[in-house]
Amino acid sequence: MRYQRAMVDIRQITRPHPKLLWLYVMRSLALLCLGPWFLISLLPFYFKYQTLRYRFDDEGVAMSWGLIWRREIYLTYARVQDIHLSRGLFERWLGLATIQVQTASGSAGAEMSIEGIEEFEELRDFLYARMRGAKEEKHEVASGAAGDSVEALLSEIRDEVRALRQGLGERA
Repeated sequence: MRYQRAMVDIRQITRPHPKLLWLYVMRSLALLCLGPWFLISLLPFYFKYQTLRYRFDDEGVAMSWGLIWRREIYLTYARVQDIHLSRGLFERWLGLATIQVQTASGSAGAEMSIEGIEEFEELRDFLYARMRGAKEEKHEVASGAAGDSVEALLSEIRDEVRALRQGLGERA
């Protein structure tokens, strides 16, 4: 029987799971062969973990981190083009994943990487649903506006054809 997780309100996720810090420690330990440098490599990871914040609202996703150089990213759902889920060996072992959100920007990589989330499948589905909803809503607005203008143009053509027929009928 497969283990099922309780449903989570994605909007309540504001911080990564504490297991992310362990993942950062494991990545730093990979530099252990360089001597004490692994401790220095751990400092940026530690400060990123401590300052990493997420916000999921009706319009988009916000992510911010950094102590000295603060970085903030806000992506609206309408800009999202694709969502990738990646799980390395240590991430799978810890039950975490990284969700990479891509936009139509000129960069080849992901615009935003949401890491340290245990509810990664639910978050991916949430983002897909919002992305599709924003695109469908945008499409409906565009087709509605286009439909109104096409209808007005066809009505104008119909009225002119009627006027031409009447004019030709009076001459005959």
